[in-house]
Amino acid sequence: MTTPAIRTVGLTKRFGSFVVTNDVGLTVETGARQAIIGPNGAGKTTLINLLTGFLEPSAGRIELNGADITRLGQHERVGRGLVRTFQINRLFNDLTVLESVLLATNERLGLGAVSWRRRSACGGSIAEAWNVVELLGLAEVAHLPTKALSYGRQRLLEIALALAAKPTVLLLDEPAAGVPQGESGELFRTISALPRDVTVLLIEHDMELVFGFADRITVLVNGGVLTEGSPEQIAKDPRVREVYLGEAIVV
Repeated sequence: MTTPAIRTVGLTKRFGSFVVTNDVGLTVETGARQAIIGPNGAGKTTLINLLTGFLEPSAGRIELNGADITRLGQHERVGRGLVRTFQINRLFNDLTVLESVLLATNERLGLGAVSWRRRSACGGSIAEAWNVVELLGLAEVAHLPTKALSYGRQRLLEIALALAAKPTVLLLDEPAAGVPQGESGELFRTISALPRDVTVLLIEHDMELVFGFADRITVLVNGGVLTEGSPEQIAKDPRVREVYLGEAIVV
């Protein structure tokens, strides 16, 4: 039996008497494409913040590839392969796509103080950054400044920066937020095509994208896990239809 990429046991977060995350037991298998869904206020982003160390749990345990990371800092979790993106892009508008990814690559390699424009100083990191750019389908815009990209491609660049950290687990917080419908499909096709040695766990509100992407879905309601299963099981679950999806979902 393989060790899960992520496992939580009794994970709880309270703010005073207000319970935001309630006794969450979550398992994400290695190589999975898993989605977390739920109505507004279900505790989805809080859960991601707990997994990545942005918040400390009030109770419970978090495991990454079998190791307890509950009390590790954010940078320590990144160093162990747990990397996230955010709902709002955090990019360098005046750098090109390649420069941005190279900067992130150099940071991981301990070359953060070295200018990414000094080709001789970067060595193999340029080739590594270019591989990430190609993987995300950004080669044709690699030499454009970030501010010149469409919003969908800016989202892809943000994922490229995360991949430059060599994650084993990639957490995506609403990757399609603000992305025009015509670009969101391309975004999710690119995410789906990532190598399976990268486990992907995401939060997303667009149910069409979720059901086309995920091989497993976890439904949160009021801070706790309502149910979990395949897209087909989730779509047919009357409890899920009642609290979130409605009767219009067909898979």
